[in-house]
Amino acid sequence: MPVLESFSVTSKPRLILASNSPRRRQLLALSDWEFDVIVADVDERQHTQGESPAAYVLRLAKTKARSIASHPDQIILAADTTVVDGSDILGKPQDNAEAFAMLTRLRGHTHQVYTGVALFRVSDALLLKELSVTDVPMRDYSDEEIHAYVATGDPLDKAGAYAIQHSSFQPVINLAGCYTSVMGLPMCHVVRMMHKMGLMFHADVPVQCQALLEYQCPVSQAILNGTL
Repeated sequence: MPVLESFSVTSKPRLILASNSPRRRQLLALSDWEFDVIVADVDERQHTQGESPAAYVLRLAKTKARSIASHPDQIILAADTTVVDGSDILGKPQDNAEAFAMLTRLRGHTHQVYTGVALFRVSDALLLKELSVTDVPMRDYSDEEIHAYVATGDPLDKAGAYAIQHSSFQPVINLAGCYTSVMGLPMCHVVRMMHKMGLMFHADVPVQCQALLEYQCPVSQAILNGTL
């Protein structure tokens, strides 16, 4: 069973993941921390047309974390991810037609994925935040491949209408950044925040991530060292 380390504010901190995403649950489980899931129901629309992608995902991550706080022993982890192509934020598609349009737009060139992460300690209202920005090069997949992928229903709950880890579609080639950020929870950033809050774990999270994803991450050590 996972073991909780000692903690300066409370001896029994409860880690809460403010997301129902199966991808985030899978990634956070690599940390060896026990955690509960409480879904944060917040308005995910941009505040203004001028709100930057970084400000947008960080605001939503902080809002999600604060919105479910209910007890001083909670430590709440929340995240928000969006796809940015040029100057446009691409959220989750409303239907299959919009999913097809997004995937058509993204193919054959590089866009960015922005993920904001917030870690909120309820007992003293300490809130830490991190931003991960990853360049994502998409392969030149065909219309037929898009139709087949959209028919699976997988794109409808994904920002930008795709999952980087989808085994059949495999939309991304030659990624050179944080894979888990594109999935929705940049784990080395999470580790860095938890260390700042005095929370440790026995698991070697970068090793666990790379084994799970079969991906040799070129940026994990720089993130953990605070140089990226």
